[in-house]
Formats: sequence, C-alpha cells, structure tokens
Amino acid sequence: MPIVVIKILIALGLDQWLGEPKRFHPLVGFGRMAHGLEARLNQASGQESSPHNRPARQKLNGALAWSIAVIPAALLVGVLSQSMAGSLAAVIIDCSVLYLCIGRRSLREHAERVRNALSAGNLEQARHYTGMMVSRDCAQLDPAGCARATIESVLENGNDSVYGTLFWFALLGSGGAVLYRLANTLDAMWGYRNRRFLHFGWAAARLDDLLNYPSARLCALSYALAGRRDLALSCWRQQAQQLSSPNGGPVMCAGAGALNLQLGGPTSYHGQMVQKPFFGGTDTPGPQHITQASQLLDRGLILFVAGLWLLLMTLPAGWNGWNP
Repeated sequence: MPIVVIKILIALGLDQWLGEPKRFHPLVGFGRMAHGLEARLNQASGQESSPHNRPARQKLNGALAWSIAVIPAALLVGVLSQSMAGSLAAVIIDCSVLYLCIGRRSLREHAERVRNALSAGNLEQARHYTGMMVSRDCAQLDPAGCARATIESVLENGNDSVYGTLFWFALLGSGGAVLYRLANTLDAMWGYRNRRFLHFGWAAARLDDLLNYPSARLCALSYALAGRRDLALSCWRQQAQQLSSPNGGPVMCAGAGALNLQLGGPTSYHGQMVQKPFFGGTDTPGPQHITQASQLLDRGLILFVAGLWLLLMTLPAGWNGWNP
C-alpha cells in the first residue's frame, strides 16, 4: 500500500480515537495570532472613515497578513518533513500534523449534539448547538431549520475539515495540509463581506476559493457516488451555480441530492434576511438526517481514499513526486 495512504489512514485513526486535543489545539493559538495580526494591519478595524482605508491598500495589507500567517508555518512543516524523508520521524511528523489538521470526529460530534437535542424535543438546546456550527441567526429556527442548518454545515465542512486537507496532504505532504488548513481558517475569520473585511479579507477569501476548487469537486463526486448518484449529479449540475459559494455550491448541492433533502432557503444573518435558493431533493430534514449526512461523509471518504490508493498504484514503481 502506498505510504501516502498509510499516513492518511493512521491520521484518520488518530482523529477517530483521540478527537480534537482537549487542552489546547494549535488552530486556537493560530487564531489568536491572526486576530492580533489583523488588528495591527487592518486599517478598517474600528477606523472605517480613515483616509488610509483605501481598497487597494487594504487588499495589499490583507495579502501581507495572509502571507505572514500562513507561508512560514507551511514552509517550516514542509521543510522539516522533507529533511527527514524516508525515516520513521518523517512518518510520525506527517501523521501527527495531518491528525491535527483533520476535524472529522469533531464535526460529527457537534452535529450529533443537535440531533440528540432535537430527538429529545429540546429546541432551545438544539438552537444553541446549531449556533456553534453556523454563522446564521438561530434564535428563531424551528426543528427543521436546525436540522437543515446542521446538515448544510456537515456537508460543506466535510470538504473544509476532511477532504480538502487530505487532498493537499496527498499533493504536497504535511506542508500542504498546513497551508490548506490555515488558509481555510483565515477565510473563516476574515472572509466576510462587511465593512471591516470587505477589502482586507479579499485575499483570504480568494485564496481559499482557489485552494478549495479541486477538493470541493472531488468531495461532491464522493458524496454523489456514496448516495443517490443520479439525483446528486443532477442537483450539482443544475443548482450549484445558484449558490454564492463557488465551492460550497457543488459540495452542498451534491450532498443534498445524495440524501434527497431540500436544503437552503431564506436565512437570517446578523438580523438581516437573505433570500437564498432552495436546493437538493424533496424531503424535509429531520433529526435522523443529521446522522445520515455524517454517514454520507464517511462513505464518501472511503471512496475518496480508495480512489487515491488506486491512482497511486497505477504510477510507475518508485515514483514519489507528491509525498515521500
């Protein structure tokens, strides 16, 4: 079996066994550093009327902040791993880094909290747990709304927390996994279209779109093959362009079709109603569909890793151009 696949299986096993680190996760420290960097370089942070708050300057500052936050860490991990290529130490480093970059078990646990609250009839608790997963307003969500928001989060974050990380690890090693995960984190922090981040977060949002483009399509294909294939492919083809996200669209539409669930619809963000389109199949989401979404992610993941293994097996003997 190719060493890349072995490392992926070990990292997935560690994630399933250990989950997220309980005391301190490196991404938490990275987030604090990113907050400080943004406060220093983002001229629009509390200074919307500043004469220095010009779009071009803000975009440049945002790109600089992104580079400072992401590139040194990715290079450090990548160089460290490459310098030990072929050794047990390199395997330990790669598996440990990939484990820390994956969020499969955490995503499933957060989703199951919402499911359990809905199954127990505790709507207030379900809204609370839903709000921990999504950025929309949850105070007025009904049970179907909580299930819908949670399933959308599972499907979209399946790419962000699992498929995308594995793709860039397979392509560029542990440095690629760090590059992707940190870029994805900065998009979640800075990629908003409000006055504070519209220009400063432009680079973070665009670079995240670029890095997610290939993995999102592989994730969508995995969802389709793991569920109702024809409906999933049809929803992907016909509905994805209606969603604002160039990568979230294919992933969520394919996932919704694979489960035959109707997702999307009008959504409130920060007190403002956004008229989002419905997409997917015809069934109304319920608590049981939250578990089904997590199961779809896992079935697709098996196909994703198996496809990677088959691809690597077709390469010439001794070829290690992606990941030593």
